[in-house]
Amino acid sequence: MPVPNAVDPRPTLAAPDDDPHLWLEEIEGERALAHVAAENAKTLAALADARFEADRDGLAEALDRPDRIPFVTRRGGLLYNFWRDAAHPRGLWRRTTPESYRSEAPDWETLLDLDALAAEEGADWVWAGAHSRPRHHDRAILRLSRGGGDAVTLREFDLETRSFVAGGFDLAEGKSGLDWLDRDTLLLQSALGEGMATESGYARTVRLWRRGGDPLAAPVLFEVPATSMFAGADVHHRGEAEWCIFVERLGFFDAVIHLGDREGPKTRLDLPTDITIFWDDDFVALSPRRDWTVEGRTYPSGCVLGLGLDALLAGGRDFRLVFEPAPRRALQGFFWSKGLLVLSILDDMRARFLTVDPKRDWRETRIAGLPELGMVSLWRLDEDDREANGDLLAYAADPITPPTLYETRPELAAPTVLKRAPVLFDAGGLVVTRHEAVSVDGERIPYVQAGPPGETGEAPVHLSGYGGFEVSNIPGYSAGLGRLWLAKGGTTVTANIRGGGEFGPWWHEAGRREHKARSHDDFAAVAADLVRRGVTRPGRLAAEGGSNGGLLIANMLVRYPERFGALLCTVPLIDMRRYHRLLAGASWIAEYGDPDRPEDWAFLQHISAYHAAEPGRPYPPILIATTRRDDRVHPGHARKMAAKLQAMGYAAHLFEQEGGGHGAGRDNREIASFAALGLAFLRRAIGWEPTAAA
Repeated sequence: MPVPNAVDPRPTLAAPDDDPHLWLEEIEGERALAHVAAENAKTLAALADARFEADRDGLAEALDRPDRIPFVTRRGGLLYNFWRDAAHPRGLWRRTTPESYRSEAPDWETLLDLDALAAEEGADWVWAGAHSRPRHHDRAILRLSRGGGDAVTLREFDLETRSFVAGGFDLAEGKSGLDWLDRDTLLLQSALGEGMATESGYARTVRLWRRGGDPLAAPVLFEVPATSMFAGADVHHRGEAEWCIFVERLGFFDAVIHLGDREGPKTRLDLPTDITIFWDDDFVALSPRRDWTVEGRTYPSGCVLGLGLDALLAGGRDFRLVFEPAPRRALQGFFWSKGLLVLSILDDMRARFLTVDPKRDWRETRIAGLPELGMVSLWRLDEDDREANGDLLAYAADPITPPTLYETRPELAAPTVLKRAPVLFDAGGLVVTRHEAVSVDGERIPYVQAGPPGETGEAPVHLSGYGGFEVSNIPGYSAGLGRLWLAKGGTTVTANIRGGGEFGPWWHEAGRREHKARSHDDFAAVAADLVRRGVTRPGRLAAEGGSNGGLLIANMLVRYPERFGALLCTVPLIDMRRYHRLLAGASWIAEYGDPDRPEDWAFLQHISAYHAAEPGRPYPPILIATTRRDDRVHPGHARKMAAKLQAMGYAAHLFEQEGGGHGAGRDNREIASFAALGLAFLRRAIGWEPTAAA
């Protein structure tokens, strides 16, 4: 037992299960909510002054600007968009024609006013998407979240009458998904029902849900063990033939795929579980995460292989090597569009896009005219692959250049500009440069810097990173960082640490499981390099990360406190002893390891900042911010870490927003408030009080 009035360091690495803060895991517990309310009040009293309010209001106005790009998806020849602004904070689901969309002021037809619906039903609705019936688009299933969590209600909507279908498909809140078989039949995957959730909280079964039937009593077509991550299903049409594709997601990076029909799975695909596969009518493209040796030939991880679909199903293995990676050249994604395979590639952090035509001996053609630097992405305009006519949309932006939306086709020499986003902050005189730090083991770690040119040794730097799940962390145009950091005279830096996907599976593997601490070393190396280059000093260096990036920031606190002046840790994962028991945590064991296995805890303990934090260290000030409706990463991580640090006498602040789920808010004003609060904390903690207005 702790000594009265003494510092309480529990839990510790020596006694990881002696946790006095477990009561904070009760999300809606009376004691826990009272504690959160008190902590929020203290944090707001310290930060929410007139400067914060001006920043929040200015950012909210920027996020609500009417001349923002309305992003669209084509369904049945019409372009659909979900839009939020000051008059419609929850948003409008709407559509227009392609011709009208190209005009300066498109004529939008409103399908659903979510603010009106929320007021009518007294519900905290947040839009989570829609899936209309392919080829017909007369009906759609809407996904509506209460407060912004991952769990959603599913409700059938009539696109012709613009109203919900009386007696139609309607499913209570849960982690659910579906696909249309026909107007009266759905493939449903849902965690609702006794014993129907996996240990990760996702669906264990795929059910055949017929109109008018009880979804929880619908026939089960496919079931996976509770230890698997989830069961899923999609409908694929090959000509007039209908396939049901059933997927057992074993973990985050492995799956078993079965082909079947409305009666269930019939054939398991004889492929390694780590392969990503997409098929068109007659061809298939595959990408293995690990080296794959088949029929005497080894294909490298991260490559793309092509083959005829009938040949694959017959057991053929005479693959065409469509894309071969290199150490700094990696696949970012691929999809089919009107018979062409479209590849997205990062070549030493430069965007490249290729099409491959399997009917012309897999001939490769580069998509021309798109920017290479910054955040550049390409996707199919049509939601349904059967309706795709080859039209593609592309997006490009960098930290000081507002986004541009392009339309293009593989055969065009150059894309056409569809829309340009407005300038949201003054970037005059700012430059974007790329650099590399050297990590503890000699690996070169890229990072992108934006801000004033030259090195003063005193720059107020905002450094961010992620480093997990093979996600590439490419900096784009941020209204928040732009207005509240760059425009005030600061510098922003994005670190491309290992664990991400910037250079493919090997870069991810180098920062996964027992190597996760290495990705944290990479981030600290970037911080040190900024000082070495004369950009800043540790006391002027603020760092931010969210989710897996929150784990990163918590480890900067306990492993590299001397390199930072302030830390912002959002919607974080921190307690690595219990993460797999909290909400969706079990689904991340493939990324981090299983703390119930002694051999895994042997390395996990070194990145469990909740246990490693101890008294008497030079920890910089930290704000840990989360949301109560986050049903992916449990808010208990943030609550408990702040409580432990405070019990040891550290300057740790907690802020818990009620809504927003794993995102930053239910509407643009909440998003602006969350961002403004965090950046106000960082600026003040490093002693930077710029006078420039937001």
